[in-house]
Amino acid sequence: MSDVAEKVIRIIAEQAVIDVEDVKLDATLDDLGIDSLGLVESIFAIEEAFDIQVPFNANEPNAGDFDISSVSAIIKAVEGLVAEAT
Repeated sequence: MSDVAEKVIRIIAEQAVIDVEDVKLDATLDDLGIDSLGLVESIFAIEEAFDIQVPFNANEPNAGDFDISSVSAIIKAVEGLVAEAT
């Protein structure tokens, strides 16, 4: 697992208040009990951890290029943003 994936999973686990081992790649944020506020907090934490800007609209979370449909989709999106930033 990449460093990016591990950090993203840690951030998601922290927001969901669950163990890292309980975060499954195919899980949705809803599956993990993360509500809209938790989603926004997760996005902020990801931006800070990776020093990136996530193209995310809190009013329309499913609109735009940042895929939040599952943990693996979030990891893939963050990996892409990190690659662009370097």
